Amino acid sequence: MKSAVAYLRVSTHRQGRSGLGVEAQREAIRRFAEAEGIEILGEHVEVETGKGSDALDRRPILAQALAQAHQRRCPIIVAKLDRLSRDVSFIAGLMAQKVPFVVAELGTDADPFMLHLYAALAEKERSLISQRTKAALAAKKAQGVKLGNPHYAASVGKARAAIVANADQFATSVLPIVEGIQASGVTALDGIAGALNARGVHTRRGGKWHASTVRNLLLRTA
Repeated sequence: MKSAVAYLRVSTHRQGRSGLGVEAQREAIRRFAEAEGIEILGEHVEVETGKGSDALDRRPILAQALAQAHQRRCPIIVAKLDRLSRDVSFIAGLMAQKVPFVVAELGTDADPFMLHLYAALAEKERSLISQRTKAALAAKKAQGVKLGNPHYAASVGKARAAIVANADQFATSVLPIVEGIQASGVTALDGIAGALNARGVHTRRGGKWHASTVRNLLLRTA
């Protein structure tokens, strides 16, 4: 039997908590795998935006899915192409990872050229939606309609404060480990990063440590 790794993504934490979108993706992948005789070796679910060509740096779960697929020499299955991204350059970057992608919605016949084409169409559609939204808001504003949610700034401020508090708490919990590594004679940032990775300690986002992330942690706890 053929095998593959499943990757599911939602764009907001609200969707992630409610399961909105995840269950539909899971069911689409299940039906596709069953029809094609594919065994799903693992499922990776991520809550993160797909915008930007650098989105892979902000999606550690996708990196984990890539690593598993590369190790097992099998493709990654997604329900729809936009669960990877609507950004053409991002799709191209993923293909450079040498791990094939199968989109359940498009079927197994969709080759890399077709995936690039569909990604370009999705990117254009996103741009047109944005333009139409801006035009509609500008028309409303010209009519004297007050736009925006008066409580938005307050809610954004609370959300940012919660993120900062969570980052501070994480940094405080990891600092003793870093100090222990430094006490053993390892003081270079890349050396500390390597020691943390060797001990199985993950970053706050679940990724690998680098000199830059160690430096940020030390600055935060200074």
